[in-house]
Amino acid sequence: MTAISTRWQTINSDSLGSSDVGPAERGRWIDRLGRVPMVRLFEQVTNARISLIEGEAATTFGPVDAPLQIELVIHRKRVWGDLLLGGTLAAGETYMRGDWSTDDLVGLIRVLLQTDLQELAASSPWVSFANRVFHALRRNTPGVARQNIAAHYDLGNDFFRLFLDNSMMYSAAYFDDRKTSLEKASRAKVDRLCQKLSLAPGMEVIEIGSGWGYLACHLAREYGCRVTTTTISREQFSLTTERVAREGLQDRVRVVLEDYRSLRGEFDRLISVEMIEAVGHEYLDTYFERCSRLLRPTGRMVLQAITIPDEHLVAYRRNVDFIQRYIFPGGALPSLGQVMQSVARRTDLRLVHGEDLPDHYAQTLREWRQRFWKAEKEVRGMGFDDSFLRRWDYYFAYCEAAFLERTIGLAQLVFEKPRHAHE
Repeated sequence: MTAISTRWQTINSDSLGSSDVGPAERGRWIDRLGRVPMVRLFEQVTNARISLIEGEAATTFGPVDAPLQIELVIHRKRVWGDLLLGGTLAAGETYMRGDWSTDDLVGLIRVLLQTDLQELAASSPWVSFANRVFHALRRNTPGVARQNIAAHYDLGNDFFRLFLDNSMMYSAAYFDDRKTSLEKASRAKVDRLCQKLSLAPGMEVIEIGSGWGYLACHLAREYGCRVTTTTISREQFSLTTERVAREGLQDRVRVVLEDYRSLRGEFDRLISVEMIEAVGHEYLDTYFERCSRLLRPTGRMVLQAITIPDEHLVAYRRNVDFIQRYIFPGGALPSLGQVMQSVARRTDLRLVHGEDLPDHYAQTLREWRQRFWKAEKEVRGMGFDDSFLRRWDYYFAYCEAAFLERTIGLAQLVFEKPRHAHE
């Protein structure tokens, strides 16, 4: 049992007491009805041993010698009815409430991702409609995009410092091996991206999505580039500006608080690291058209993006998942097919390189989750409660499991303008 799961089981035990809150809840017919499809799912499991604990009762599923040994404890039986009505989104919501716990959250989510989730994924029509309306209201128009970004990134720079490494890179690192530290892996990722840009001293580079300024400063300091970097998060803008000044790079790095749609000028290179997920399906054409216009005829663009498989895109767009509802409002993962269609429709860019690196993101998330729990006292000191802690725990574990199971991917793509080869 990991230190994370041990700590969280202790929290659940302390805060919830017994695993059933009373006869009234035991008697809800919808809970009895909702338990049936979940048991059917567990009965399909072949690569895990699941011990389902409900009060004094324990039921096991899967082979005894399975590689994953998982204990799932139901603290409140209402979880079954909520799952029936709310689908997969309710799995995260009930975890946030503390209705259930497990000694291996990543493993349990992996098992569910490997199983036929159609019964669980389909929430009640009314619940599904309400979630879609909420998500539609957060579509990334210029004004709403700022609100969406603020809802996540403006939790405060001090909060993100608790689990990110010193670079403050909030994107997948690149691990040479399992022993590589997060700090070294973040630096390796940045160097890898810079190499793909084919940089030369004096080049003008634009970065869409500043993060907290590490990449912009690295481009200026290590490669001698002149950099314009943009964000719509006021917290990120503030820290990036401070970082540039602290490193004495004001003459080479310009930080702007602008939406990508407002950017003007011409640049030799463009880089955007895990910002496209905040664009939205409706604005992909606008995004790539703007990127293409910002590049000189000999320009090159490097994009790092979290992607959804093309075969899952229709279902993904029809539903609202936990990340969209509680972590990144307005967020939307593109598929590679979507990206290439949009590029073909609205630009003259040509794809010259691409690779998928999901395992590196899984390890990055594992590191963030461990650091997050080590800083539990500091997180609580910022005023965040148990529900917030569970939300972020589920976020990290959900994403790690999804990368491990390849239900999402991490693409690094390199595009060139037609005259790049003659540069």
